[in-house]
Amino acid sequence: MPQHKSAAKRVRQDARRRLRNRQHKLRVRTMMKDLEGLTDRAAAEAKLNDVKAQLDRMATRRIIHPNKAANIKSALEQHVQSID
Repeated sequence: MPQHKSAAKRVRQDARRRLRNRQHKLRVRTMMKDLEGLTDRAAAEAKLNDVKAQLDRMATRRIIHPNKAANIKSALEQHVQSID
């Protein structure tokens, strides 16, 4: 239990941020699964742009590391290129 007023506020803020970050990660994970399930290349490329934008936003806000975002984007690009 926090002993100071400012520490209690930090606990509340951390809980809100943790929940928000978890929601962002879940949204991106769902978008990635949807993308991997697509068989149409045009639809996959359109979905890829959405996923990449979301990953960039998360990396900018430091929800995930920027290098991890780059690695995920690269893997998704390769997946979309392999769709015939």
